[in-house]
Amino acid sequence: MSDGSIFRGLSAFPLTPADADGVVDTQALAVMIDRLVVAGVDSIAVLGSTGTYAYLDRSQRSRALAAAVETVAGRIPLVAGIGAMRTSWVCELARDAERLGADGLLLAPVSYTPLTQDEVFTHFEAAAATTGLPVCIYNNPSTTHFSFSPELVARLSELANIAAIKMPLPVTGDFEREVGQLRSSCRDGMTIGYSGDSGAASALLAGADAWYSVVAGLLPAAALRLTRAATGGDRAAALAAHTAFEPFWSLFSVHGSLRVMYLIAEQLGLKAGSPPLPIQPLPGSVSAAVAEALHGLKD
Repeated sequence: MSDGSIFRGLSAFPLTPADADGVVDTQALAVMIDRLVVAGVDSIAVLGSTGTYAYLDRSQRSRALAAAVETVAGRIPLVAGIGAMRTSWVCELARDAERLGADGLLLAPVSYTPLTQDEVFTHFEAAAATTGLPVCIYNNPSTTHFSFSPELVARLSELANIAAIKMPLPVTGDFEREVGQLRSSCRDGMTIGYSGDSGAASALLAGADAWYSVVAGLLPAAALRLTRAATGGDRAAALAAHTAFEPFWSLFSVHGSLRVMYLIAEQLGLKAGSPPLPIQPLPGSVSAAVAEALHGLKD
């Protein structure tokens, strides 16, 4: 079984700067990634949903990952998203990531035709058998329209190289119960983390191993304050850090986190390009709200 230790703490998900044709701006990406390394995040995940992997072809995904590997230069773990529609494409992307120097993989079951639990198992089984890198299950039903059953997660956890799971926020809000159930049903050593930034403090205080963070891709210092407080058991400090982020959580909820991240990058003077069409940039009125939220955060 692969070691899940790289899937712990704060994992930052940067944007992938690209032009209107989907050609990656590797220099702008390197600037974003170096900021995260210097800030001291625990890992960086490129080509996740915030990294617009679904809008980039294989050559541009390789181009982005190669630039990320060169920038990180082994200083912290680098995880690469490999989600794609066909199993054969996922296996190709897994081999590319290993060849280019990624430390781990993140796999979402991207689909058009709704997938069964057994189909997703064989999809992950094939990907895990393709590479020696540890794989994190990406459970993101809001974009993939597939929900992992507890039985499927337990079954996948027994596969070689499946090392972690990235969970959405629980519908019930009961992180402690869900984390306990996952720990009891999955093999020992499987790490459990959450995305859905608004639930980060609650998840980490309930014993989750990782926060897979959108906002940390651009605001790592404030995200680290929340992470370190929560993993250190300082509930008051963690909740205070959460409160400082609440304007962003509200903006994410109304407009979608990806669109808001492009405005944050603009406010920070970072080159991110525009969202990949057909996603449209947000209007200037929202930019003003982002500026106000940044002023209150003191990142």
